[in-house]
Amino acid sequence: MEITTVGLDLAKNVFQLHAIDSSGSVVLRKRLRRPQVLTFFADLPGCIVGLEACGSAHFWARELIALGHDVRIIPPSYVKRYVRRGKNDAADAEAICEAVQRPNMRFVPVKSEDQQSALMLHKARNLIQRQRTMLINALRAHMAELGVVAAQGPSRVADLIAIIEDDDDETIPHLAKTALRPMVTQLRACETSAKELESEIRAWHRDHEASRRLATIPGLGEITASAIAATVPDASFFRSGREFAAWLGLTPRQNSSGGKDRLGRTTKQGNRHIRSLLVIGATSLLRYWRGKLGTEAAWVNKLLERRPPRLVTVALANKLARIVWAVLVRGETYRQPSAAAA
Repeated sequence: MEITTVGLDLAKNVFQLHAIDSSGSVVLRKRLRRPQVLTFFADLPGCIVGLEACGSAHFWARELIALGHDVRIIPPSYVKRYVRRGKNDAADAEAICEAVQRPNMRFVPVKSEDQQSALMLHKARNLIQRQRTMLINALRAHMAELGVVAAQGPSRVADLIAIIEDDDDETIPHLAKTALRPMVTQLRACETSAKELESEIRAWHRDHEASRRLATIPGLGEITASAIAATVPDASFFRSGREFAAWLGLTPRQNSSGGKDRLGRTTKQGNRHIRSLLVIGATSLLRYWRGKLGTEAAWVNKLLERRPPRLVTVALANKLARIVWAVLVRGETYRQPSAAAA
C-alpha cells in the first residue's frame, strides 16, 4: 500500500482520513481517535498531508512535520468547492485530499508556538477591551435610568464611579449602588488586565526583529507590528504587496465582465484584526499629514482633493499593507521616499 497524499479532517476526538496513491486511486478511508493519529502517521512513510485551517491545525501541522511529512494547511473556503454532495467528515477529508493536489492552491503558513502565543495575547486583549466597553455602557445606561448622565469618553466614567462608591452621596439609592459596585470592580480588573497584556505584547515586540522593523513604518506602532509579525510568519507566500492587501480585505470587490472593470467597495475578507489596526493607523496618519508639506504627505493631500477622507483612509491602509509586505520580504526597515518618487 503506497500512500502519497492524505486528506485529514481535524476534530476534537474523531479524525477522518482519506488517502490516495500516485495514480489518484483511493487507498484508505479510515477514522482515527485522537490518541491514534500520531501513531498512524509515525508508521507512514513521508507523504503530503492536507489539513483544513482551524484552531488546532497549526499544532497538528507541527507534529506531523516532525514525523517527516509535507504538511499543507488550506483555507476552508478553498476546500468547500471540492465537496461533492452532502457534508460529513468523510466528504470533507476527500475534498481536502483533492484540494491539496491542485497546482494553484494557496496554503496557510504554519505558525510556531511562539507566534500562536503572541496572537493569544492580542486576542485576550481584544476580549478584555470588549468586556470593558460593555461594562462602561452598562454603567452609563443604569445611571441614566436614575437621571445621572456623564459626558462622553471612557475617562468620564470616573464621575459615575465616584457617585457609586460614595456612601454619603444620595444622588442614587443605596440599593442601586449595591447592584453597580460589582460592575465597577470588574471594570477595574479589566483595565488592569489589559495593561498587563499590553506590556507583554511590547516585550514580545522588542525581542523579535521582524516586529521591530515593521514598527519603523509610519502609522504602525508596537501593537500593530507585533500582530502582523505573529500572524504572517512568511510573507513570501504572497506574490506581491497587492496580493497581501487583498488577503487583508483592503482591495475593491470586482464584478467585471466583457472586458469592463467594475470595482465596488472593499472586500473586507481575511484577517479582520490586522485590517482594523491598519485602518486605525491610517486614520492617525491622515489627521497628522492633512494640509502639511513633505514627500509622505503629498500623496495623501493630493488624493483628498478629489476623494472623501474615509475613502482616503482605506486607500492609505492599502498602501501601508503593501509597504508591510515589502519590509517583510526584503528584510529591511522602512525608508522615507524621495521627493522624485513621491
